[in-house]
Formats: sequence, C-alpha cells, structure tokens
Amino acid sequence: MQAGADEDKIGEVPTWRKSCRFSEMERAALEYAERMTITGEKVTDGLWARLRSHFSEAQMVELTAAVALENFRSKFNVPLGVEAQGFCILG
Repeated sequence: MQAGADEDKIGEVPTWRKSCRFSEMERAALEYAERMTITGEKVTDGLWARLRSHFSEAQMVELTAAVALENFRSKFNVPLGVEAQGFCILG
C-alpha cells in the first residue's frame, strides 16, 4: 500500500477474475502468479504472450523471482510458525 495500492482493490485480489478493478497487465500477472503457485499448473504459450506484451524480459525475471520468493516463504514460514511480525496483518 506504500506504493499507492488501494485497500479495497487489495481486498479483491482473491476474486480478481470477477473484479473489474484490475487492468489487463495486472490480470496477466495475477494469473501467472496463480499458475506458478498451484502444483501442476502450467504457463501456457497464450499467457506467456500476454505477459510479454506488458512486461520486458527484465520485468518478467523480477516478477518470477517475486512470486517464487513468496511461494518459498509460504512453504518455509508456515510449518515453522513464523508470524507476519506486524508487516502485513490481514484481518
């Protein structure tokens, strides 16, 4: 939210497919993040083409790294009971 994200929009991330608040670029990034996160999902050629129409190669590397890091954190922190430490309290 420090970068200017709207709290209401952030609240709609879980239902981004039904929301009209997300741009085509954001929708492509959210779909990519889902496909990276859900075991067995693949990044299709069509999704890759949509991503490449919005993001440079460097941006794609950065986006992929950010999603992979969050996936790592979720797999690492949860079983060890690592809490949000006040940085991101959702409720």
